[in-house]
Amino acid sequence: MSVFRSFRRHAVRIGLSLTLTFVFLLYASGAWSPRFVKQLEYIAYDTRLALTMPGTVDERIVIVDIDERSLSREGHWPWHRDKLKALVDHAFETYGAAVIGFDVVFPEPDSDLPLSLVRESLEQSGGVLRREEFDRLHTRLDRDLLFARALEGRPAVLGYYFNHDPDKRWTLGALPEPVFRLEDFAGTRVRFYEATGYGANLPVLQDAAVTAGHFDNPVTDEDGVFRRVAMLREYAGGVYESLSLAVARLYLGEALEPVFAQGIGAGGDYPALEWLRVGGRSIPVDGYSAALVPYRGPSGSFPYVSATRVLRGELDDPDILRGRIVLVGTSAPGLLDMRSTPVQNVFPGVEIHANLISGILDDRIMQRPAWVQGAEFMMLLLVGVGLAVALPLLSAAWATLVALGAAAGIVAANLAAWSQAGLALPLASPLLLVVVLFTLNMSYGYLVEARGKRQLGRLFGQYVPPELVDEMSRDPKHYSLQGERRAMTVLFSDIRGFTGISEGLDPQELTRLMNEFLTPMTRIIHRHRGTIDKYMGDAIMAFWGAPLLDADHARHGLEAAMEMEMQVGLLDEEFRRRNWPPLRIGIGLNSGVMNVGNMGSEFRMAYTVLGDAVNLGSRLEGLTKTYGVTVIASEFTRSAVDGYVFRELDRVRVKGKDEPVDIYEPVGREGAVDQGALEELELYRHGLKLFRAGRWDEAERQFFALHRDTPYRPLYKLYLDRIAAFKADPPEEGWDGVYVYDTK
Repeated sequence: MSVFRSFRRHAVRIGLSLTLTFVFLLYASGAWSPRFVKQLEYIAYDTRLALTMPGTVDERIVIVDIDERSLSREGHWPWHRDKLKALVDHAFETYGAAVIGFDVVFPEPDSDLPLSLVRESLEQSGGVLRREEFDRLHTRLDRDLLFARALEGRPAVLGYYFNHDPDKRWTLGALPEPVFRLEDFAGTRVRFYEATGYGANLPVLQDAAVTAGHFDNPVTDEDGVFRRVAMLREYAGGVYESLSLAVARLYLGEALEPVFAQGIGAGGDYPALEWLRVGGRSIPVDGYSAALVPYRGPSGSFPYVSATRVLRGELDDPDILRGRIVLVGTSAPGLLDMRSTPVQNVFPGVEIHANLISGILDDRIMQRPAWVQGAEFMMLLLVGVGLAVALPLLSAAWATLVALGAAAGIVAANLAAWSQAGLALPLASPLLLVVVLFTLNMSYGYLVEARGKRQLGRLFGQYVPPELVDEMSRDPKHYSLQGERRAMTVLFSDIRGFTGISEGLDPQELTRLMNEFLTPMTRIIHRHRGTIDKYMGDAIMAFWGAPLLDADHARHGLEAAMEMEMQVGLLDEEFRRRNWPPLRIGIGLNSGVMNVGNMGSEFRMAYTVLGDAVNLGSRLEGLTKTYGVTVIASEFTRSAVDGYVFRELDRVRVKGKDEPVDIYEPVGREGAVDQGALEELELYRHGLKLFRAGRWDEAERQFFALHRDTPYRPLYKLYLDRIAAFKADPPEEGWDGVYVYDTK
């Protein structure tokens, strides 16, 4: 009875735990696919891979690198085929390579300049050259034919690529013979990535080579990282092997054999390949015939030699290619064959093929067969039901021990399967389920009873004024520290010449000065519904639009900035009384879409904003010194606020941003700006128009008059200096009036 009563008392927690377990089961079944769980699984896989990589150099495979040195010596890619002939001849005849594979494709004929000259001579001579003489010259001068003859009778594998875009159904060149036909898999429900077109090699080259393999982009996971490569792909009823598989097969001298798992699925056949067998070596594949790349380590896990040294016969070690597999590829950034991998963000694509070949030779490719999905489902079911029933019945200490034990058991079993059986079983989802269920049970009472104003005050009280916390507490479920993208306005403020000010005051005086300055500035920001992001010495960063949504975020930010400018002037009298120097500030304002949320590390978090729009706001604050103004607002803030008069300062391209942006100085509310200021603004707009039209003399007269009448405004002197510079060195034709700032 006591156990039954315990179950009844904890029925809500058990029910919630089982509901969460059901949600995880939906994920395992494929009915629900949250990106963050997948991302955690990617991290778990990459971590295990990094911990178990050999980290050694495999000298059986050598990469002949079309590197920057090769491009500098031999010219831009593609090279003439006579150079490739020389490379192949030296690789086999001089250095004794065992197999050569090309991670490049040759779909178009080489330039035919020598033959063109012969044809021209033949035409000009009226046919004096005999046809047999021309044919003999053709044989000697046709570079494609020369390259093809260098490939004939040698263990060479060409590369090609498939298209998978339905809009790209074009074909180019000639495909090799497929290793299988679709009818070979009749009744097995095998699936392949299906191509819509291809770019292959010239027929004369394909006929000369032993075979070819596709080097499509490896199968990209949702995070853009390459962890798998399709061993087989389908096109027009044929099944074609990858470059790495073709090279390994040629090197081993073995045939390719598909292996199926029996006894599961319709008709007793497994719905996908389980293995590809090459001799005594097995290559585990997933439901789409893709294999996990067995990375040995970061780039450099295989010897590299410069292609130019091979084709010129200049290798220092003549035995480096002897008996080796040679892959011809590129690490030159300009040739765009770099990939993001679990071991390195920028990784040469040719080395992905090398890792696969190495893994095939060593029987070292991890398994992640289709039945893993069922194993994950059963694991989540057992863990979820067990913890859902056990944790509510245990004390906090015992519940912690049980949860830690469950997590440790999952990790230990997973690592054993990885290292002993070569199985890449899911790890993130069961661990996450343990964490979620433990967190639910430990925090249930707190989460139920301590929501509302107290929670919001703890989360946001350090950022926003109490009035906003009160407003948020009326509907607390809509507010959290989770990251999201919002349209917002950001403000950066900085004291001009603060280093000199700080050097002239003792530490105690400096502290009091900063308190006297930051307190009213903060009150102004709070009064206008702003959120304080952080204080950075003498600088303030604030934003509008989060955590509380604010449709008028741009207006509130602008009003706060203008009031801050006015408040600094009011502080001057108090500062003079204390013998403190007067302060001058610069404020940058920008509006746009930003990422906002609690960000940081395991040691410290902060509710902050990130993004290009934030960076632009910071850049604008720095430009206030250049233009001699207190506040600069971007065109995005300007367009979001009506009812104000603005002075357009410039059109600039700041560091880190490709597109130019118009920047403005807010002058005041419409109707509150005196007539004299409005007339000055009109004269300035006319001068700016003349300046951007390149009418230097007229613009110079206009700005000279403005500078003479208002010498205290540095803006006019800035344009006079620019005009003088442009008169001496005019801008390029089509100049768009944009001024580029290369510094922050």
